[in-house]
Amino acid sequence: MLQGDSMMELIAFAGQQSIGQIVLKDQADQDGVTVEALSERMGQALSVMRQSVEEGLNPALRSVSGMSGGQAAKLLSGVQAGQTMGGLSMGLAAAYAMAAAECNACMGKIVAAPTAGSCGIVPGALLMAQRQKGYGDGQLIEALFTAAGVGRVIATRASVAGAEGGCQAECGSAAAMAAAALVELGGGSPRMAGHAVGFALMNVMGLVCDPVGGLVEVPCVYRNVSGVANALCSADMALCGIECPLPADEVIDAMKRVGDAMPSSLRETGEGGCAACASCKR
Repeated sequence: MLQGDSMMELIAFAGQQSIGQIVLKDQADQDGVTVEALSERMGQALSVMRQSVEEGLNPALRSVSGMSGGQAAKLLSGVQAGQTMGGLSMGLAAAYAMAAAECNACMGKIVAAPTAGSCGIVPGALLMAQRQKGYGDGQLIEALFTAAGVGRVIATRASVAGAEGGCQAECGSAAAMAAAALVELGGGSPRMAGHAVGFALMNVMGLVCDPVGGLVEVPCVYRNVSGVANALCSADMALCGIECPLPADEVIDAMKRVGDAMPSSLRETGEGGCAACASCKR
């Protein structure tokens, strides 16, 4: 049985398999269910992710506060018109990630992956990959188990809560989960997936949680966009053979230390960072 507290353990257990495969089997054993039944449950989560993106792409969508809604549709329109600089894959991932985050801000149904505030990053990455590369739902489901295994390690060693570790623990963790999932989807090894996790967390080390008005809208929605870009870049580096100079477990531990050192004003209280800008106090 996996302890679930180390990327090194996940990589060692996986061997010639994928992280997703061993996490699926281990969780099925723990739950006393078949891998088929557990895969079906994950498939339901994938369906909700897809629905949240579709709902979030409605140009008429608006949150109660008026701060969110309609932006993902604008982004997708620009991507499809060739107005963006990041290319089609990056643009689609960004639009999908923003859509799921806006769906959340507008009280729609989402999958916390690992949290509501970071809910767009994993689906944004995987649904883009499916559209661009033609992966089947079965492959995405296995990738979601990869993401889940990475998320469990981060939650055990550090935290996935903004109130405890800042946005590095939310959007950073989601980016790490998505990056590892993308690596395995792309045929990379578990070891490569570990490097992608390290890169993704290094890239946002110290990112604070500073919701304007105490709502999961600004800057949260936009950080889902940058988070999915982080995931794609981290996965690409790993897939191209670039190795993270620090073991993923050490980077996760560093993230915890940084989170513990953050003042309370930068941990979801709405008192610091963007939340303290003068325009937010009018």
